[in-house]
Amino acid sequence: MSTAAGAKPSFKEQMLQAREEAIVKSVNRLLAEKGFDAMTVDEVAASVGIAKASLYKHFPSKEDLAAAAMVRVMRSAREFLDGIDAGLPPLEKLRAVVRWTLQVQLAGQMPSLPTQNSSLRAALTGSREYVDALMEISVRLGAWIEAAQAAGALNPKLPPIAVLYTLYARGCDPVLEFLRGGGQHTDDEIVDLVLSTCFDGLNSR
Repeated sequence: MSTAAGAKPSFKEQMLQAREEAIVKSVNRLLAEKGFDAMTVDEVAASVGIAKASLYKHFPSKEDLAAAAMVRVMRSAREFLDGIDAGLPPLEKLRAVVRWTLQVQLAGQMPSLPTQNSSLRAALTGSREYVDALMEISVRLGAWIEAAQAAGALNPKLPPIAVLYTLYARGCDPVLEFLRGGGQHTDDEIVDLVLSTCFDGLNSR
């Protein structure tokens, strides 16, 4: 939903935007807690306090709901990247991004989506904002990866795309919940442990 440039949204448009934001926040939470397969449209509607028919006026399908939640995460990721100190070494920028990703996951704000769902994939690839954000973030991270490799801070023998996907995988890393479930570490300690295994490996130095 959009208004003309410079025009103030009408009260009705503001209410619809607020409702959509509430829906997407609820979807984000449910996807983080239960995952895509277990989440139902009825649960989303009930959590927002609207009829399912009203929800479908905003988002035609469960897949569209998930895509909207991912767009929200991408917006947050871009904002975080924009705020990273430009003077940091490339490796430290990458570590900051992964730290943020882990913290978002531990806070229950990272949607959990299946990788082998064709209808969900279609909804994601059909979202221009999602695709554009993913490409922009990938290009920025890719440049930092290559710069870190050139500086000798990352293994130059690893294909940059493999490093990129390894970093992306931290957004759905089950190790976080395993460690939290053990009850022996704080969330900050868990983040530091996962960062260490991600960037320093398991070999003794």
